[in-house]
Amino acid sequence: MTEKLVLHEYSASGNCYKVRLTAALLGLALERREYDILKGETRTPTFLAEVNPNGRIPVLQIGHRFIPESNAACFYLADGSNLIPEARFDRADMLRWMFFEQYNHEPNIATMRFWLAYVGEERLTEAQRAQMPSKRAAGEAALKLMDEHLADRRFFVGDSLSLADIALYAYTHVAEEGGFALSDFANVREWMERVAQLPGHVAMES
Repeated sequence: MTEKLVLHEYSASGNCYKVRLTAALLGLALERREYDILKGETRTPTFLAEVNPNGRIPVLQIGHRFIPESNAACFYLADGSNLIPEARFDRADMLRWMFFEQYNHEPNIATMRFWLAYVGEERLTEAQRAQMPSKRAAGEAALKLMDEHLADRRFFVGDSLSLADIALYAYTHVAEEGGFALSDFANVREWMERVAQLPGHVAMES
């Protein structure tokens, strides 16, 4: 890639971490620009006009063009690499898990982590507190499904790491910050260890 890659991010976000991890595993250099979402820095007129009118991060900037949405940014970086399976079915299966991550996993596990570890339970609204039991149940269901899928395989799709693993790893490996007991999911724990041992792996706090 010849164009400069810039990641607009909040480093504690798993969605932003996905993009950094993808780039690291591929040996791609990223310039990082940090925004504090707790202070509303992604909702300023400048950010909305120049980076993402949806007011969210991560956003991957390629030269003068921008790709919002974490999984789209990961796909851009990985296109043509071994992180995207060659077989047609496996590519679709990879996307299936990436959609699952954004629809079933992230809205529950990531939200619980953000509420408990960054907002603080005492500062949640009554509406947010009322959602906690259902989000916990849905998050546990997502982890259970993942654990069952990993019972007889090393990675989520095929025989090697793909973007499906990166997308799911980001918030799963910090799920305990949201009150989820990863000790209940042995296959998930072993899979996380495999991902963490990959050459080029970087930690979320790096």
